[in-house]
Amino acid sequence: MAQALRPNTAGGLFATDGKPHPLQDTLLAVTLVLGVVAFVTGFFHSLHLLSSWAGLVGILTGAYGQWISETTRERFGLILGLGASAAGFFLGMAHGGLFGGVIN
Repeated sequence: MAQALRPNTAGGLFATDGKPHPLQDTLLAVTLVLGVVAFVTGFFHSLHLLSSWAGLVGILTGAYGQWISETTRERFGLILGLGASAAGFFLGMAHGGLFGGVIN
């Protein structure tokens, strides 16, 4: 019965192994914030610069966070942020892109 020997890991919000992960938690928070910003502003045609750039940076921070993440909870939040960032990025690209209206 190996499961009887496992420690109780239901305590922390982000770190399920009982250790602090400040870099991973920071990347998670940044990815989630950028994902929300990109997703919400992606629905407004005039905010395509903000949504596309926030989405692109959110995708990059989320990808790096996935690469160095150590717990399942971190990966779960990063996937949510990555999905929102990607959706906002693609909506921003559809409305004018990274440089639409700035460079003709």
